[in-house]
Amino acid sequence: MATLVTKLAPDFTAKTVMPNGAIADMTLSDYRGKYVVLFFYPLDFTFVCPSEILAFDRKLKDFKERGVELIGVSVDSEYTHYAWRETPVEKGGIGRIGYPLVADLDKNIARAYGVLHNEQVALRGLFLIDTEGVVRHAVINDLPLGRNVNEALRMVDALQYYEENGDVCPANWQQGEPAMKADAEGVADYLAKVYA
Repeated sequence: MATLVTKLAPDFTAKTVMPNGAIADMTLSDYRGKYVVLFFYPLDFTFVCPSEILAFDRKLKDFKERGVELIGVSVDSEYTHYAWRETPVEKGGIGRIGYPLVADLDKNIARAYGVLHNEQVALRGLFLIDTEGVVRHAVINDLPLGRNVNEALRMVDALQYYEENGDVCPANWQQGEPAMKADAEGVADYLAKVYA
């Protein structure tokens, strides 16, 4: 499977259930100038998926504070998304989440992002797209493995730190910690401080 990292994110226009509950066409390239976390999940009304969708929704404010738009995608129709969104959490739904859910009924979006599994459902793919529309980070989990939303936030922090400072973010870097200069001296200095 070829990676999309460093390439322009495949553009698409699709029926979407918007945060206000309206169904509208959404085009990914309309988000240029903003960071986007685009994530795929297998199906509405399933098991691991609602835990991820609700975990992202609980952290929506944190993403927004970083200038990041969250967008979820599955191979369900916009009507199924709407029904799931209108079903309370205690009855197996996701409630009225605050970010868009894209319908990919023909599976072309999942196919373009390399996450379509057995021509049936999307794997749990996540793509961090920068303000120029370039994929800067991607992770794909198998169906039973839920994502860590805090890790998605950490990757946003790392990308934004790099863009603002030019320093690279080493393993396990967290916002507020020192990064390293991208040269031999900077790496040696960092490694001596952290691992010596």
